[in-house]
Amino acid sequence: MSTTPKSTDKQTAGAFDIRNIIGIVLGVFGIILLIMGLFFSTQSQLDKSGGIHANLISGIVMILVALIFAGWSRLRPVVLPAEVPSTEAEPSEEESSGT
Repeated sequence: MSTTPKSTDKQTAGAFDIRNIIGIVLGVFGIILLIMGLFFSTQSQLDKSGGIHANLISGIVMILVALIFAGWSRLRPVVLPAEVPSTEAEPSEEESSGT
């Protein structure tokens, strides 16, 4: 049996996928808001928001959206092309013939 990698293996963007970056940022902010809503809410803050735990709800929603982004990134990864096309313009036939 051969252990060499197949040429059909697809390379994905992985950590450089923008969905991962957005998910991480939303997750971090969501955790911060969740902690603030659970442990550092005061009655004056609740009065300002009409009795709604705004930080707690926002934190939970942000964490859920971060999980959706992470799942989306896992289920449908960005596949990189096997060969990157050249960005240089090839000389036309008239330019290469010198006339």
